[in-house]
Amino acid sequence: MAVKEFRFNGISAKGQPVQGTVFAPSGRAAAQKISELAEKHNFRQQGIEERRMYAYKVRHPNGQILKGEQKAFSSEELATALRKMGLEVISVNKKIFGVQRKPPRGDMIMFVRLAANLLNDKLPFDEVLGLLVNDVSSKSLRQVIRDLNADLKGGMDAQQAFLKHQHMLGKFTAYMLGIASRSGNMAEIYEATARFLERKNEFKKSVRSAMITPSITIAVLIAAFIWYIWYIFPETARLFEGMNVELPSMTRKTLDFADWMDANYGWVALVILVITAVGVLFARSDKGRFLIHKNIIKVPLVGGLLHKLNIEIFCRVFAILYSGAGDNIGVIKIAAEACGNAYMEHRIKTITVPMMVAQGSELVKSMEASGVFTQMTLARFRSGSETGNVRASALQMADYYEKETALKLKSAVEGIQTAVAVFITIAICFLTIISSEIALIQPSATDMMNM
Repeated sequence: MAVKEFRFNGISAKGQPVQGTVFAPSGRAAAQKISELAEKHNFRQQGIEERRMYAYKVRHPNGQILKGEQKAFSSEELATALRKMGLEVISVNKKIFGVQRKPPRGDMIMFVRLAANLLNDKLPFDEVLGLLVNDVSSKSLRQVIRDLNADLKGGMDAQQAFLKHQHMLGKFTAYMLGIASRSGNMAEIYEATARFLERKNEFKKSVRSAMITPSITIAVLIAAFIWYIWYIFPETARLFEGMNVELPSMTRKTLDFADWMDANYGWVALVILVITAVGVLFARSDKGRFLIHKNIIKVPLVGGLLHKLNIEIFCRVFAILYSGAGDNIGVIKIAAEACGNAYMEHRIKTITVPMMVAQGSELVKSMEASGVFTQMTLARFRSGSETGNVRASALQMADYYEKETALKLKSAVEGIQTAVAVFITIAICFLTIISSEIALIQPSATDMMNM
């Protein structure tokens, strides 16, 4: 869910002005947060403003008319800032539909990759952002970079600044880049993030390209199947029905189905539409996302790949943070949130972390109790714990699963294509059996005369 920024004003008990900002998904949630802050710090709230997108039109001192978009808490605030830049403000209007689209995956990868390369060249991070803001083609990503630059220059914590844009950058990317800004190995973390995003993009492209032909084939087959069963076959079968010939059972049931569809196709379409809409809304809810993530890792062929991909992210984030973080609990929580699977995150946070905090259990035993890690992962972490090199073990596990998922992707795609071929074969066999049954009907001469 998108996180929005709200600014509040108030008066303290001593009559001094109070101002601050909070981040929340909605105005109601922001008001709740501000109310809690007011009670805690003893001040009276006076107003709240949401930071929105404004479209502006200005005249440059050279006479050129410029247009653009910028986020601000009010139109007056933006107009004042533009005038301070020496621009004549012609108009500033709040955008009615200020929803920003998520940046394309290609632009995101290019941003992280170029940032990693520039950081390796020892350029300061503010200069990196200044260079990249003009090179990305996505307007939404340019706005994110501008906001990041402004927030960091304003003294905001780096991790908070990046997490504010996790709905645009992605949870994993926001966590990694936010952590990088506070660490001593910034270039290394950007390099690891770029490498992972590139591989994940290749993974999705491979699956998508492999599934295009089977998906089109199945869609056409289903359409042809419905057309045949609902229209073509009944037209043929009713010729025999007019002769008072007793029809075979499968043919009769097919005709009954076609008649039922003729009478109820509107309701059928409505039910399918409602089920689809409910399914989409449920899948986007927290509970739906949790159940989908819980069961998707059990799906044959792709489930194991996705599970290992989630473990790879966990191990990679854990390895990067473990070297510079003394609080292992915090490292585990961040790695769990970044892994990309809500079910795994829940199990780690509700089983692994409490066992380590409340019961003082060792890392490997607590990880095993969660039931979401493979035996190989547990064995590597156990070996790392015994040798005192947990970070190296986590990194080895991440690299191993990276190579394994890349190698097994091809066989998984072939398995999916085989399953699609079997489905097509079964459908064709069903149509063949129905057609063969009606072809074996032999009306007598009397039946023909009665017709």
